[in-house]
Amino acid sequence: MITYRSYEEKDWQSICQIHDRARPHELIGSCDPRGFVPIEQDEEVEDLKRANKFVACDDETVVGFVGVDEDYLAWLYVDPSHYRKGIGRELLRIGIREIGEGAWTIALDGNKRAIALYESEGFVEIEQFAGSNAGYPCTCLKMKRVK
Repeated sequence: MITYRSYEEKDWQSICQIHDRARPHELIGSCDPRGFVPIEQDEEVEDLKRANKFVACDDETVVGFVGVDEDYLAWLYVDPSHYRKGIGRELLRIGIREIGEGAWTIALDGNKRAIALYESEGFVEIEQFAGSNAGYPCTCLKMKRVK
């Protein structure tokens, strides 16, 4: 059974490992896979540390997390071994509840599964812009929740 709770400092290595296992999947069709950088080596690691985080646990094992920074749903990752179990959706809903009105996020244009999940929870694309992932170009979508 999957349970959800607030992040604790002891979860840090687990969420880093989840990010690093899931991030290559996110890049497929979105960005050159050579753009993968382990989170602890990424300049965005400080953003992750600052975010208000919640985790999904299978027994005592952390299998997913969401992070919010004010009204920005900044992080949502599920370990690939736990894909398609509703964990990402529940973490997204937790993030939305934490943020309240005005929730928004950024998704990579080729990340069709993530985009479909966000759209199914009321997000719409409001902007498309050129981005960069470790020096490799990508197209980003800014999505905002409207329902």
